[in-house]
Amino acid sequence: MAKYNRVGITVKSGLEDKCKTVDTIVSIVEGAGATVFMDPKRVGGIDCATDHPEYKSEDEIDLLLVIGGDGTILRAVRELSDCSTPILSVNRGRVGFLAETEFDEAAVLIPKFIAGEGILDERRLINVIAMRGDKEIISGFALNEAVIAQGTIARLVDLETSVNGEPLTTFHADGLIISTPTGSTAYNLSSGGPIVHPTLDAMILTPISPHSFSQKPVVLRSDAEVQITVKTKQKKYKDTEVVLTLDGQVYVGLEGEDVITITQETRSIKFLRRSKDTFFSTLRNKLKWGERVD
Repeated sequence: MAKYNRVGITVKSGLEDKCKTVDTIVSIVEGAGATVFMDPKRVGGIDCATDHPEYKSEDEIDLLLVIGGDGTILRAVRELSDCSTPILSVNRGRVGFLAETEFDEAAVLIPKFIAGEGILDERRLINVIAMRGDKEIISGFALNEAVIAQGTIARLVDLETSVNGEPLTTFHADGLIISTPTGSTAYNLSSGGPIVHPTLDAMILTPISPHSFSQKPVVLRSDAEVQITVKTKQKKYKDTEVVLTLDGQVYVGLEGEDVITITQETRSIKFLRRSKDTFFSTLRNKLKWGERVD
């Protein structure tokens, strides 16, 4: 008997062999005794989806099955309304660090998940609000990271940063990454930040190519309030642009004296996993962590 009776399916928009891939996953899900509901934005309209109902909100499904890579998962997370629906992901991207299953093992694992054999892995989000004076210019959340960085010109920016109201430093750098533990293996890692276990309640500040060698990544408590004021000096380069990006999915241009406040989001994302802790095996398998390069 299925634990997850109503399974929504969404897929990477530009996936090659999309219909064939979706058709295979649908057959597996239905074979496990669940009813399939399609994402009307990404699956609706293709031939293999026409015989299945669409879901309009997450209230209509018990499980969201995401076919794609990390970018597709981050997009799916952003489109959830209250984050209560668990996510099961099938990797059809390049790395798929957040994905739980590979396509070639889906036929074995998906029925087990639908029957209730998996466990829920909750990942915390960060809440991001940017203000320009008294006007809110963006409000949102991120599973991986918020990034404040220079845009059109390779020019350093000054980001005056405080933690819980106490001045930390003014980062003179290409930008600043404010990452969750989940996002520690993404942009944070490639910029020299630490790998942080996703179960830790933490927030990571990592400057991007800082001008000073003394400005290193800082790991904070997750309940910290981080406030960043953009200190641009628009003299010679009047078209210098600073951009705030959330999970690489949403962005907004910033101006001097804009203030960005980052806190822990009250909601969390629930991923369906095969076992309690697969983080270290994911490091080894996805990042080839610790392997020698011949």
